Formats: sequence, C-alpha cells, structure tokens
Amino acid sequence: GHSYCLANKTTLSIEGMFKCFQKRFASHLTERCRRRARLVSKDGRCNIEFGNVEEQSRFVFLVDIWTTILDLRWRYKMTIFISAFLGSWFLFGLLWYVVAYIHKDLPEFSPSINHTPCVENINGLTSAFLFSLETQVTIGYGFRCVTEQCATAIFLLIFQSILGVIINSFMCGAILAKISRSKKRAKTITFSKNAVISKRGGKLCLLIRVANLRKSLLIGSHIYGKLLKTTITPEGETIILDQVNINFVVDAGNENLFFISPLTIYHIIDKTSPFFHMSVETILQQDFELVVFLDGTVEATSATCQVRTSYIPEEVLWGYRFAPIVSKTKEGKYRVDFHNFSKTVEVETPHCAFCLYNEKDAKAKAKRGYDNPGFILSEVNETSDTKM
Repeated sequence: GHSYCLANKTTLSIEGMFKCFQKRFASHLTERCRRRARLVSKDGRCNIEFGNVEEQSRFVFLVDIWTTILDLRWRYKMTIFISAFLGSWFLFGLLWYVVAYIHKDLPEFSPSINHTPCVENINGLTSAFLFSLETQVTIGYGFRCVTEQCATAIFLLIFQSILGVIINSFMCGAILAKISRSKKRAKTITFSKNAVISKRGGKLCLLIRVANLRKSLLIGSHIYGKLLKTTITPEGETIILDQVNINFVVDAGNENLFFISPLTIYHIIDKTSPFFHMSVETILQQDFELVVFLDGTVEATSATCQVRTSYIPEEVLWGYRFAPIVSKTKEGKYRVDFHNFSKTVEVETPHCAFCLYNEKDAKAKAKRGYDNPGFILSEVNETSDTKM
C-alpha cells in the first residue's frame, strides 16, 4: 500500500510538471508571436512587405537605379559589382576577337610576315580577353597594343575606354556611398530597452532614455513619436496601423539638443494623450506599438540621419524610473556608466493618470474652499396684521 501511494504521488507530480511546462511553453509562444507582430524592430528595421506590385511599378525601380543599388544588401551589391566588370571585360574581349578574326590576324589564317594586325599579339580568345582587361583598367603591360591599321579597332578602343570609366565611376561610387551612408552613424545612437511610466515634475509621464555613443554631436536633433494601433471610425471603417502623434520633450527642449550625454525624454500623459485612459491593470491588455524617432545631422559629414525604435505594451513598465548613470570622478570628469543605462528602479506611482488628476483637483479644492451655490439667504418681511 505504501509503495502504491508513492507511485501514485510520483505520477501526479510528473503530470503536474508536464502541465506546468506545457502552460509555460504555450505562454512563451504567445508572447513570442506577439513580439514578432511589430512594425519596427528594436534596431529600427521595418517589418513590412509589398505584395501584388504591378509590373509597371516595378519598372520604376530600374529608372531610379542609383537608389536601387544603394538599398541592395552587400551580397547582391558585390555580385553586381563583380559581374559588371567581368561582363564588360568578356564582352569587349569577344569584340576584339571578332576584329582580329575579320582582319585575319589570328594564327590559323597564317598571316604573312609583312601583315600588320589591328592588335599586336592577339592569338585567340584568351589573349583577346586579356587585352580587353588591360585596356579597360589601363594596366598597359606593353606587350599587346593597337596599331593604326584598323579604324574599327581605334573606335572600339575609344568606346571601351569611355564605357570603362563610366562603369568604374558608378560602381566605385555606389560602394563608397554605401559605406558612408548616415544610417551607420545611427548605429551609435541607442535607446533604452524599456519605457517607464512614473511621476516627473508632479505629472504622470512616459519616459525613454536615449544615448549617443560617440563624442561627435548630432546637429539640430529632433525627437518625436508615433503610436500605432488599430482603430474603428464612427463610420465602421477599421484602420490598421493608425498613427497618433506623441510629443516628447526634454527639460532643455526637444529642438537642437546638446546630445553629448544620455538624455531622458518624456511624454506628459494629460487628457490629450492616448495613454490617459490606460492604467497599470489595463496597459498589458492594450494592442499598440510606440515608435520613437530621432532625426539629426551628422556633424562630420553634414548628412541627415534617422534613428528609430519601438515599444510594445510588454516593454512599458508602469511605476518605474531609470537609475542614474552620470557621475563625477575625482579628476573632475563626468563619467557615464552604461551598465545602468536600461536599469529601472521601482517608485511609487498612481495606477492611472485619471486618478492622479482627480486627486490633484480634490486637494486644490480643499485648499481653496468654495461657497455653496445652493445656499441663498432670503429676508422675511414681518407684518403686524393679525386676524381674529
């Protein structure tokens, strides 16, 4: 009997562990799917694709070939880079071979000793390809050269030289522009992992921390946000990814920031804010995505750049504030400890903005006091007339 009880308890414990594991796994999958369903990733990439694009619209990408090349990934760009040079070398190598073939300069035609070829020392397709390469990249080994015998060869030499300069300028320029794009400067601008909601200056605010990892500044920086959510209009139309403006401010103002040290930007949750009707109990039940943008001009290159990130309800912590990260050393320097960059500290916070403003109004009325408008003093006229 004792062994049966032990076996029964073991079976129950295993079943309980299995159910607990299954429940956690299901919740993890749900949370993971919800985290995937976001328009902007944490590093700023947009999660969107275009389907059923008409063929005429696709032709526009070929018209704007420069932007198309710049937007390509490095593996595709390098493939085009190598293919452009190898293809042009081989194409002109065939043309040089055709010129030598027509003029009967090849050894299989057994030219006489007094025969002057269009191009010296072209004996086949391989030597024609080498001459094409030497011509286009202007190596000039001095072994193969064009003679004045053929006008066709001279024209082909001029045409390949001009086309080679164009290809070289375009492809090298595209590589240089790809390397120097200001979006790489944006990689050194980082946002905090989470946003927090707490009181700041007596007001309920949503706060986000942003830092510049370089000592060079961003000129004319401007911070703003967009709240993306699904809304239903009074006419019954469902708008997916409806955008609502979110104004962020810094104590020094949100224009022309002195962005040398980490800044804490905040959005005041007032009656015009979409967060006004949310509370600590209901914010996780909301379906929204807060996208934060930072625009600025790179000091070194004068190119504009944009940094962006996003926060979903699970990444907005209610009742927390950011830990301090700036301190002063004994040598008199200011030190930024990025170990605490995204660290938060729990603080006492109203559970909703509506309650905070009601509490403030009640305290203000209690201090101010007011007359009861329903109390009216009326005078009664006394008369000496009596009836017997």
